[in-house]
Amino acid sequence: MTTANTGLYQLDGSLIWSGFRQLAPISVFVTVFGAAFGLAAKQKGLSDTSIIAMSALAFSGYAQFALLEQWGAQIPLFAMLMTALAINARHLLMGATLYPWLCRLTPAKRYGVMLLASDANWAMSMRAFSGGRPGFGLLLGGGLALWFFWVSGTWLGVYFGNAISHPERLGLDMVMGCFLLAMAVGGEKSPRMLIIWLVAALSSLLAYWYLPDNSHVLVGALAGGVIGTVWGTHDHEH
Repeated sequence: MTTANTGLYQLDGSLIWSGFRQLAPISVFVTVFGAAFGLAAKQKGLSDTSIIAMSALAFSGYAQFALLEQWGAQIPLFAMLMTALAINARHLLMGATLYPWLCRLTPAKRYGVMLLASDANWAMSMRAFSGGRPGFGLLLGGGLALWFFWVSGTWLGVYFGNAISHPERLGLDMVMGCFLLAMAVGGEKSPRMLIIWLVAALSSLLAYWYLPDNSHVLVGALAGGVIGTVWGTHDHEH
């Protein structure tokens, strides 16, 4: 392994701080949705402590909003677990696309950096790796930024959220989608990545047409994840 390639797998304090700073601007919009979640959860009757703990431990805005829809006097635990699994199944695809670099880390570091993986910091790290730059600082540092602003936003929503109870009215629900699209367009363009995305997309479409509601997320992520893992020995050292 060359010195240049070895540098791709670096993870130190300066890279983590750099990743935090780079993701901080987009994290401002995450604060708004965190506040919207805090307010919505408050209106569902959850305690302040449980709301903030959910954001700190689950760290999954899509799943948390979906689970609120199922919250009631009788909590359908199994259904909620399956909903969270389906929505977060896209992390399997994230892991598959990052596998050529993750496999160089020790298991502790590998799962540690993926603990805070989210759409935005995953996209940024993939773009960095594709450009021959280290990306784990973006993945971990950026994840810390997103987590911090998400939890902070939740706290704001619990106490002051009425002012931003409907962020979609301001068009803020489009910000993350546009950001991720820009990252994807500028990301790695290789046969491996193309096949992973095609398999995930086609599997998801077939599941959307022929399988129960919401299963397409899980099916697409599993299919793409399997392909990415099987093709994970793709040589990035040359």
